[in-house]
Amino acid sequence: MTPAFSGVTRARRALRVVRRSAVKARTQIINQIRTLIITAPGEVRERLRALAPAELIKQLSRSRPGADTRDPACAVRIALRRLARRHQYLTEEIADADAELKSLVFEAAPALVALPGVGIETAAQLLIAAGDNPERLTSEASFAHLCAAAPIQASSGRTNRHRLNRGGDRGANHALHMIALVRMRYDQRTQNYVARRTAEGLSKKDILRCLKRFIAREVYGHLTRPHHTPKPLTQTA
Repeated sequence: MTPAFSGVTRARRALRVVRRSAVKARTQIINQIRTLIITAPGEVRERLRALAPAELIKQLSRSRPGADTRDPACAVRIALRRLARRHQYLTEEIADADAELKSLVFEAAPALVALPGVGIETAAQLLIAAGDNPERLTSEASFAHLCAAAPIQASSGRTNRHRLNRGGDRGANHALHMIALVRMRYDQRTQNYVARRTAEGLSKKDILRCLKRFIAREVYGHLTRPHHTPKPLTQTA
């Protein structure tokens, strides 16, 4: 049994639950801050609405709104400062969860996060999917099926095509999807592949399907041989 399938799978899952809830709450807070600014009195709104999120949180958390809660402008500033400080607290909580997840990910598959587009969050999700189903990882094709990245035949008559798989582990499939999107934006090898397949007439959905199948194949090697760094694969899907 490899480190990817050990009891730390539960630990990864627990830390991801905390991280996901913190990220969701932080997103809600920044949305609440923006809403309050839009409806705030003019002197508050004009000063804050053009600020970038990081600078906005920084300024609001250090503000001195006063104590007259009967004044609408003062009450809004008080609420904004409290929300900004809550946002900072959640950011620290997310950073702590990321650091803890990072150590667990590197313990199980140290080379996994070195792959293009793979971050701590997506690596942790793939390790959880693999750790929950070690008996299903008999081949890279079985891992692709587990991640809902194996193509499903959808040919008809003279048309030869495949469609996206709607089954499997949706969390792992989402992780592959995010890796594919990052590679499409930042990885030159993937950009060249997308350009070639687009010229051949493939749709974006079909190209994503091919990319996810390739990424599943690449990831599988790092899950079954976590301390081995294979040579880069050529995208031929």
